[in-house]
Amino acid sequence: MSDALLRAPDLAERLDRGLDEMRISLPKEARARLLKFLALIEKWNQVYNLTAVKDAAQMVSVHLLDCLAIAPHIVTGHRLLDVGSGAGLPGIPIAVAKPAIGVTLLDSSHKKAAFLREVAAQLQLDNVNVVCERVENWRSPVRFDCIISRAYAELAEFVKASSHLLAPNGVFVAMKGLYPFEEIDRLPRDFRVSKVIRLQVPLLAAERHLVMIQAA
Repeated sequence: MSDALLRAPDLAERLDRGLDEMRISLPKEARARLLKFLALIEKWNQVYNLTAVKDAAQMVSVHLLDCLAIAPHIVTGHRLLDVGSGAGLPGIPIAVAKPAIGVTLLDSSHKKAAFLREVAAQLQLDNVNVVCERVENWRSPVRFDCIISRAYAELAEFVKASSHLLAPNGVFVAMKGLYPFEEIDRLPRDFRVSKVIRLQVPLLAAERHLVMIQAA
């Protein structure tokens, strides 16, 4: 049995505390899915190097709470694309927290895509689709109301690489640490920052900002 499962009560308490502080209400089934997600990351991380974070308790704050902190701000449309999803962050936590949203996880790594498909199957996430492709090369049959990234690339690169996938009136959402003044200045002229939200992530002593970008 993995360390994550052995410490399940402590991890559950840490998750519950964080959600309470953010005033995010999730049913028990959703919380159980999130903890199972961490257990899968811990298991597969031994072979696939999904994350540099090894401690399960730290994963609750660095991965789960960090991603769930943005969930209240994801209100645009019903189709979301997570670019460079990696270990499924932030796409999997959003898919668990917002089951009415269709979430596509996009990553060019075959190993990571295999992991993401296993997570979707194990967690029975019917609203998740996994695509193994480079974002600039992928041509989707539908466009997305929200395109999100977490530590994928600079804002300008993120927007340029994925703009062909954005629906009319859609929004790019980029998760950043410090306020990205210089990155914002380098955005293409046909895009503008509509909002920058400073996030407070429980149990995480680091700055977090959410940058929302739309066509100018």
